[in-house]
Amino acid sequence: MIVAGVGSKRGVSAADVLAALDAALERVGLTRDEVKVVATPAVKGGEVGIAEAAALLGLPLVLVPQGQLEAMADQTLTHSDRVVALLRVPSAAETAALAACGPDCHLLGPRLALGSVTCALARSGKTP
Repeated sequence: MIVAGVGSKRGVSAADVLAALDAALERVGLTRDEVKVVATPAVKGGEVGIAEAAALLGLPLVLVPQGQLEAMADQTLTHSDRVVALLRVPSAAETAALAACGPDCHLLGPRLALGSVTCALARSGKTP
């Protein structure tokens, strides 16, 4: 299973989110069809652009609670001082992807930043 974790600044559009997702997928040689879930920190639940992007993809949007984000902090590949100040985790996208993916998940690479959106991809199963 592939989970797309999304982080953003306020007010992003669905098009912005989809562009970041597509860039992240292209980087690892995957397609939209392989993504099964879109995840974001629960505090981003009011971001219409993220919700609209998940709806356009026909995917569930998982709002990850703070405690679950923090539980994944030691598995991230990137670090944003801004995100640490806001969410107390190194990467919103990476921790959301990992938390929503479940046990034995791993990141397919560091989160990708495109404009005001970050996207990280996690896959279930042991690291190859």
